[in-house]
Amino acid sequence: MAQFPVYPAATYPVNNSIVGPQYCAPYPVDLAIVRKVMTITDGNFVVQDINGNILFKVKGSLMTIHDRRVLLDAAGNPLLTLRQKIISAHDRWQVFRGESSDQKDLIFTAKRSSMFQLKTKLDVFLANNTKEDACDFKVKGSWLERSCVVYAGESDSIVAQMHKKHTVQSILIGKDKFTVTVYPNIDYAFIIALIVILDAINKEDSGSGSGEIDMAFSS
Repeated sequence: MAQFPVYPAATYPVNNSIVGPQYCAPYPVDLAIVRKVMTITDGNFVVQDINGNILFKVKGSLMTIHDRRVLLDAAGNPLLTLRQKIISAHDRWQVFRGESSDQKDLIFTAKRSSMFQLKTKLDVFLANNTKEDACDFKVKGSWLERSCVVYAGESDSIVAQMHKKHTVQSILIGKDKFTVTVYPNIDYAFIIALIVILDAINKEDSGSGSGEIDMAFSS
């Protein structure tokens, strides 16, 4: 059984909701992510619970002007629309509620911290942070190493971590397996949206076609 560190209660307030309070759990949540690296598909993937029940689906639209992803709930209702801005020096993505692209439905934006990076660094701004003087969350990681950490603002407080898990399966049949731990009271639908953006930026950087990702959700 996985061992989790003790988290200061003040660091992770109850229902730190961004997408919805129903996606905040008072305990750590694990996401097991498997990328079928040898498969070229349309970028769709699913998020499942430990029993194989689908919690979320992600649909990608690759043959459009905007690089676009939609996060759906288990019933197929759109929760979030993720869109890359066409003209953006820092590879900016905007995330809207539902299928909207209206600014009034904007939830958050994410962009590269700088144009030239050896490791992926994203600044994340919630919609009410219009000045963007300081980010609300920061993502630091290396897609070469298949690892990243999500921090609260400019602090060292971690809200989610991802690392690659080497298995016999990954070596034999060309699959990457990732483990993501979402800390207590952090919106895991929000973390999934960040992973979708990271995945899209990774494909852009590598110049590859979109791979297929399967996610298994457990607690």
